[in-house]
Amino acid sequence: MLKIGEFSKLSRVSIRMLRHYDEIGLLKPSAIDPFTGYRYYGEEQLLAVGRITELKDMGFGLAAIGEILLAYGNKEVLERLFSEKEEELRALAKQTEERLRLLETARERMRKDENGMKYNVVLKTLPERYAATVRMTIPSYDKEGMLWGVLVGETEHLHLIPDDPCYCSVVFHDGEYKEKDVDVEAQKTVKGTYPDTEHVKFKTLPAVTFASATYKGPYSLINEVNAAVAQWIRDNGYEYDGLTFNIYHVSPHETNDPNEFVTEVCYPVRKK
Repeated sequence: MLKIGEFSKLSRVSIRMLRHYDEIGLLKPSAIDPFTGYRYYGEEQLLAVGRITELKDMGFGLAAIGEILLAYGNKEVLERLFSEKEEELRALAKQTEERLRLLETARERMRKDENGMKYNVVLKTLPERYAATVRMTIPSYDKEGMLWGVLVGETEHLHLIPDDPCYCSVVFHDGEYKEKDVDVEAQKTVKGTYPDTEHVKFKTLPAVTFASATYKGPYSLINEVNAAVAQWIRDNGYEYDGLTFNIYHVSPHETNDPNEFVTEVCYPVRKK
């Protein structure tokens, strides 16, 4: 039998943590002296405490570790628990990778311009145009791909001829930013006329005058671009006059590299 201090040295787990394991029922001492209250551990418990440490290093919480220890003889349960943790860690790694990319992007912007990025805002008019459109309520803004999937899937047999130039855009029908259930409409300009499908509606879109800024890079930069366009609208005596939309010149359809995306942020306006 080992005193708690000896067991702590051999297991490389602090006495405080061993007492906590005891309190939550994760690792009970083999014996407790009824007179002194001293805790004693068996040498065979070093294997158990080693498993606990290993599982903690994998990112498991103590509650999950208790469940795993109880299931150590059941390979199916262990496989399920390990698979769930693997999926969680991969998602966390992806999130961390995205945050690191955003950090590096911010550094690059600081190097290029101490006052932050500057965007060229211009006033444009899109003429009347004919487009295939899909309007849906999607879970969040980053799920726009659902719209394009429907548009492509339902019109594949129609062999659409893209207009020249072909504008692929998304119109935001909500009057505010929404955390979920976003009302958006995808539009792709085409030549000719085509019959509507279940979700794809073909229509002539009216001409629109708008202030816009085009930028290259990930969609996470869009707030900065929005700020630049908003400032231009204020400084040049215009006011908002319609639904915001984005034109995607280079999108995930053309490249998987967010740094290669080319997006035009558009705000319909009129002179005050």
